[in-house]
Amino acid sequence: MAEIKVPELAESITEGTIAQWLKQPGDYVEKGEYIVELETDKVNVEVISEESGTLKELKADEGDTVEVGQVIAVVTEGGESTAPSEEKAEEPVQEKETKKPEATKEEVKDDKKNRPIASPAARKLAREKGIDLSSVPTTDPLGRVRKQDINAYTNQPAPSKPAVKAPEKKDDGKPVVREKMSRRRQTIAKRLVDVQQTAAMLTTFNEIDMTAVMELRKRKKDKFFDDHDVRLGFMSFFTKAVVAALKKYPYVNAEIDGNEVVLKKFYDVGVAVSTDDGLVVPVVRDCDRKNFAEIEGDIMDLALKARDNKLALSDLQGGSFTITNGGVFGSLLSTPILNGPQVGILGMHTIQLRPVAIDKDTMENRPMMYVALSYDHRIIDGKEAVGFLSMVKSLLENPEDLLLEG
Repeated sequence: MAEIKVPELAESITEGTIAQWLKQPGDYVEKGEYIVELETDKVNVEVISEESGTLKELKADEGDTVEVGQVIAVVTEGGESTAPSEEKAEEPVQEKETKKPEATKEEVKDDKKNRPIASPAARKLAREKGIDLSSVPTTDPLGRVRKQDINAYTNQPAPSKPAVKAPEKKDDGKPVVREKMSRRRQTIAKRLVDVQQTAAMLTTFNEIDMTAVMELRKRKKDKFFDDHDVRLGFMSFFTKAVVAALKKYPYVNAEIDGNEVVLKKFYDVGVAVSTDDGLVVPVVRDCDRKNFAEIEGDIMDLALKARDNKLALSDLQGGSFTITNGGVFGSLLSTPILNGPQVGILGMHTIQLRPVAIDKDTMENRPMMYVALSYDHRIIDGKEAVGFLSMVKSLLENPEDLLLEG
């Protein structure tokens, strides 16, 4: 008999929530096979069985909060279910020679073999829509069914937050629906409030003429894709500009630890990504050592992992600065909230044609983007913040200079 326990997740994470059971009592499981998905503060984690056998008992239900080290299931050795059954108790002795348990084991193996490969998010969505996964076509080369395959199959957008209850009445008779916040949403809410209560947060703004970047990108994007098999986006330009500015203004790349300021001599830039379960900030490591293609490739890989709910805790830890792009949703201007314990975050926004004065006699319509730097005023003065943002603006308006900055 083997006990399935909640594994060590990360130094700062001590508990999680049972998101869904991938196996049920009586199912045969192979050693190393995923049996349950846990939702933690940062990512979802799939837990494996350390032994082959039959899943005998579940000790926690979906939605329950469980702690690291807690036993959540029991697996027994062998290929037959040991769950009590009145029919088995009444079986005549001579029928044991039919070797029914072995046949059952083979059937289970066949069923496992034919079971569609799918991400946990896809399985959850398929259950919500009542869809048989085996009927969903996928373009994934490994045959893995993903959320977008489910959405394409139904030709309907995925429900962002399905209601968990029928409408009820408030005291004034108005209908409302109550739904439990996910663990991740609770954590996001708590961290955002904590940052606003503990940091002296201030935001400064500027605007960038994106003409030069857009023209350079238009000229180079096809060859860039042919050479590197990744698309040239705006994020690599902004990431490179941010790294150069962080080198000149090191306190924007710091954090406060008690009465000390920790100046980080590395440039791990977090890129905020929106998912169905909330905002996550995977980190692109060593951006000062990577070229445009490597940065774009890392961002694409992290975005795909975030979409498929496959980010590891290591993907989310240790960033030194964050970039968030509200422009993809049409935001014209915003004041981003710090991603603690970091002391700086850059907000990108939508590109919009606006009339710009070229000189005292000439006006031109230019593609302009408002940018915002939120910073912790406890260690960053306004002069540094404005200088940092002005340098980002200058580099992006003269993108060839990014090559000189390395």
